[in-house]
Amino acid sequence: MTARDGPQDRYKAVWLIFFILGLGTLLPWNFFMTAREYFISRLADPEMSRFWNQTSEAAVSPSYLQSMFDNFMTLCAMVPLLIFTCLNSFIHQRIPQQIRILGSLVAIGLVFLVTAIMVKVAMEPLPFFVFTMISIVFINSFGAILQSSLFGLAGLLPASYTAPIMSGQGLAGTFAALAMIFSIAIGAQQPESFIGYFTTACVAIVLAIFSYILLPRMDFFRYYSMKDKTEYRVYNAELETKRDLIKKDEPNGMEQNNSKIIPIHNPEEKPSVVAIFKKLWVMAVSVCFVFTVTIGVFPSITAKVSTVLGEGNRWGLYFIPVSCFLLFNVFDWTGRSLTALFTWPGKDSCLLPVMVALRVIFIPLFMLCNVQPRDYLPVVFSHDAWYIIFMIFFSISNGYLASLCMCFGPKKVLAHEAETAGAVMAFFLSLGLALGAAVSFLFRILI
Repeated sequence: MTARDGPQDRYKAVWLIFFILGLGTLLPWNFFMTAREYFISRLADPEMSRFWNQTSEAAVSPSYLQSMFDNFMTLCAMVPLLIFTCLNSFIHQRIPQQIRILGSLVAIGLVFLVTAIMVKVAMEPLPFFVFTMISIVFINSFGAILQSSLFGLAGLLPASYTAPIMSGQGLAGTFAALAMIFSIAIGAQQPESFIGYFTTACVAIVLAIFSYILLPRMDFFRYYSMKDKTEYRVYNAELETKRDLIKKDEPNGMEQNNSKIIPIHNPEEKPSVVAIFKKLWVMAVSVCFVFTVTIGVFPSITAKVSTVLGEGNRWGLYFIPVSCFLLFNVFDWTGRSLTALFTWPGKDSCLLPVMVALRVIFIPLFMLCNVQPRDYLPVVFSHDAWYIIFMIFFSISNGYLASLCMCFGPKKVLAHEAETAGAVMAFFLSLGLALGAAVSFLFRILI
């Protein structure tokens, strides 16, 4: 094997590690979002029955904090995500990759640990609301650094290695939705069920930490992470990894292979963010618009749709967890995973941005579903079936088109610009999330 040919990803180990890291990136946010019923129930007015003793039908007249919880939750998640993704584009050359990724995972795990403990702590609605929003801000701030760092890292590898991150992120929502449905099935009114729910997220984050620690041990990853760098211009963490690799492989004659890794650009030259954006702006704007549409209605609008089939039966308990969160995440993950099988249309096709723009039709479709309460718009699609059909197409198009854009973006630039391109794409992804959170208030008012 020569350095030109490059090592193979044995047993798809690197692919699997990026999948697990993608899972760990969005799992925290999905666990918070899917547990909305728990948070909303604890925001009930003090005069009402306490959460642990009430049924899900008790809060007939929601307080202001309850009615606006979804919007504030989305805003407190997406704005820090945008800010810290932007900051990461400046700090990624100053703070080693290991500190950014491992530090973010540890911080997120600690926040979830505190959240699990707080399940047993009695609090008034307003302090609990503030605590919850601060937790969401922390989780998404560290999540932004983690996500941007991972996409930048994946940009160094072949295009197919962005797909497992996107696929893992899609599965994160499915995992969270199933965990919540299981909690409801075993008795959602019991505090212990939510302690287990949030602790499950901690376990998944620990798995992501161990997976990342294993990554530098993979020959395939080391080859691409050191490709196009000189031994004297790599970051300190990468320099140590390369030295360890040379010492370990010297007896096997691998030293010569490492000496063949020659840079094809001036190592003194730093990639220009503006120049890179000019090359991939179509992909960047497209992924931004995909998530603006998605977060504009999900979950602030979609989670407020009421069932017409579940009145007075248990389907009413499962309708939103199943039809909104589980369905969205299963088909979103399906869409993301499809990019591993085919990537149509191509990265230079005009059809891709057109398909992205057409997703705007989902905004009025969901607004005309049975969203309650409502003041202005009529209900056109009252039956549950309409809502489910819209959700399937909405979610699969989100996963497929977003994953295509994220895969194509770093491949429209030169090899030494790939990591910066990945960070730029992550920034525009986060910009779309923040814009969606902002317009979600407008869409809710219009209903």
